[in-house]
Amino acid sequence: MDCTIEKNTKNCTCTYSSCSKRGKCCECIQYHKSRQELPGCLFPADIERTYDRSRAAFIKAYAK
Repeated sequence: MDCTIEKNTKNCTCTYSSCSKRGKCCECIQYHKSRQELPGCLFPADIERTYDRSRAAFIKAYAK
């Protein structure tokens, strides 16, 4: 499968723009998984900006 980094980067909702994994979704997911986190793109925009990628933050965001 080809990775479309340019397209991914354009559509990435993560606000950490200097991230070296930006647009490289497979690397991003692996990184956050290794830290027991979720990638920022799975969070609502207001929660994503807090940079809290924890499972607890994800559950809290969608439990409303």
